[in-house]
Amino acid sequence: MRLKFCYLAVPLALVAATGIAQANSDVEKNIANPANWAMQAGDMYNQRYSKLNQINAANVGKMQVAWTFSTGVLRGHEGSPLVIGDMMYLHSAFPNKVFAMDLNTETIKWKYEPKQDPAVIPQMCCDTVNRGLAYAEGKVFLQQADSTLVALNARTGKVVWSVKNGDPSLGAVNTNAPHIFKDKVITGISGGEWGVRGYLAAYNINSGELAWKGYSVGPDDEMLIDPNTTTTWKDGKVQPVGSDSSLSTWQEDQWKIGGGTTWGWYSYDKALNLVYYGTGNPSTWNPAQRPGDNKWSMSIWARDVDTGNVKWVYQMTPYDEWDFDGINEMILADINVKGKMTKALVHFDRNGFGYTLDRTNGALLVAQKYDPAVNWATHVDMKTGRPQVVSRYSTAQNGPEKNTKGVCPAALGSKDQQPAAFNPNNGMFYVPTNHVCMDYEPFAVEYVAGQPYVGATLAMYPPPGEKNMGNFIVWDANAGKIVQSKPEKFSVWSGVLTTAGGLACYGTLEGYLKCVDAKNINKELFKFKTPSGIIGNVFTYQHKGKQFIGVYSGIGGWAGIGLAAGLEKDADGLGAVGGYKELANYTDLGGSLTVFALPQK
Repeated sequence: MRLKFCYLAVPLALVAATGIAQANSDVEKNIANPANWAMQAGDMYNQRYSKLNQINAANVGKMQVAWTFSTGVLRGHEGSPLVIGDMMYLHSAFPNKVFAMDLNTETIKWKYEPKQDPAVIPQMCCDTVNRGLAYAEGKVFLQQADSTLVALNARTGKVVWSVKNGDPSLGAVNTNAPHIFKDKVITGISGGEWGVRGYLAAYNINSGELAWKGYSVGPDDEMLIDPNTTTTWKDGKVQPVGSDSSLSTWQEDQWKIGGGTTWGWYSYDKALNLVYYGTGNPSTWNPAQRPGDNKWSMSIWARDVDTGNVKWVYQMTPYDEWDFDGINEMILADINVKGKMTKALVHFDRNGFGYTLDRTNGALLVAQKYDPAVNWATHVDMKTGRPQVVSRYSTAQNGPEKNTKGVCPAALGSKDQQPAAFNPNNGMFYVPTNHVCMDYEPFAVEYVAGQPYVGATLAMYPPPGEKNMGNFIVWDANAGKIVQSKPEKFSVWSGVLTTAGGLACYGTLEGYLKCVDAKNINKELFKFKTPSGIIGNVFTYQHKGKQFIGVYSGIGGWAGIGLAAGLEKDADGLGAVGGYKELANYTDLGGSLTVFALPQK
């Protein structure tokens, strides 16, 4: 049955008439024009959908390379460029170069290359990636690896202001893209594998002044939680979290090195004035060292953008035993859920469950597996919201120094940071997934400031009896089921683009850009091998009346860390090197942008 749906673009006139909260008006103006790609996800809802349809299911097979650009950096390239008017703004992995490209002349208007201490490189887990830039009010915003947040003049590339967002000597580095909501730059922090206590921070876009900072774990006042008005899902309903909801779930002062970092993508609902995001793993990976639910690591958050106060929070994986980081993006969509039009939040978690929540209050509506291989839990109890753990795959129950074998998914999850897309034309979600299992052996590790704090040895491989390590799927967030599935040899580590032209486009680790029929994803309409493996996100824009589709290639990230960092032992890269060693037969390093268009008539 065709699902009812509602496209989310809200006319500005309606916003004004109803008096609801305003987003940043400049960003809204830019994203309202489909010729631009003005935010990393194309909009504030993380939908990754474009209204452009010049390139469509009937003609995409004729696409040709229009132009290419090398960033001069070899490590993994995540995220995508931004396009505003005649300008494209590109970023690179460390050292985080920024280029302003004039699309009229295809020349570099300016280039910014920060001078960062290379000592930050070994502090970055899983490659030296960066997920991109933000743009608003004539400024380009960059979150550097060394935790410096920078605002650049979009015309000249000169630094307008910069602030320090974390201490890299403690492992507090950055890989996330900043996001602009209202008058604030929202950014997070990486370093869960270094015992960094995570937080989300908001800075004034004009001055760089800190507006608020809300921690992921610890005392209520430091998390900006009100025990009476901040709610969570328990006993089958939304209820106040109560006092010390985090402190009471950690042993003594372990929360101070408790992880819960925030290196993913953020979304924003201006009508509710809430920013949504996820928190990462508790530190360390050895669960025996941190008994308790370890709240609020592994959680979905909704914070007021003006104050940072927490509206609601929901923990997906209490007492994580597998590194099922909860940072994957939250996609906002108004869809029919259980017969009711719902302001939904849809999230594909590393733990292998696809969640649908009511984003107004955090009520849990749907939680189902989006990879059939998932075996660590039988299901999510809809009353408590807790996954029901299978003892055989519990690394905590099996204990440290015991190698728990055959856990699915692997630590990199059924999906990592690579963002899914929503298609408002059919109400479906297009999800790039990993299809990978693991052996996991925790061991005792001591916390030393600024040193890795992991405490587990991993091996990764495809599910038993299978060879493919990835699937591209279509997901029904109402029913909580896979509608279509397309196997890929390796994990699909690229962000997806859906378009009004009836396309769904994604990249592969071998380096192929693929566009498939949105109605039948097993129907490949276009395929082109780019210079390196793709972990970047597909984007589109229009310039002088012509539509373009582009993607970064540049192998790296966790899946490609063996190639990116020259690692060879199977257990290196937290088990990824062995799992993805065949990648070397298909691609090699190189950071570049490839842009496609239809040929001239």
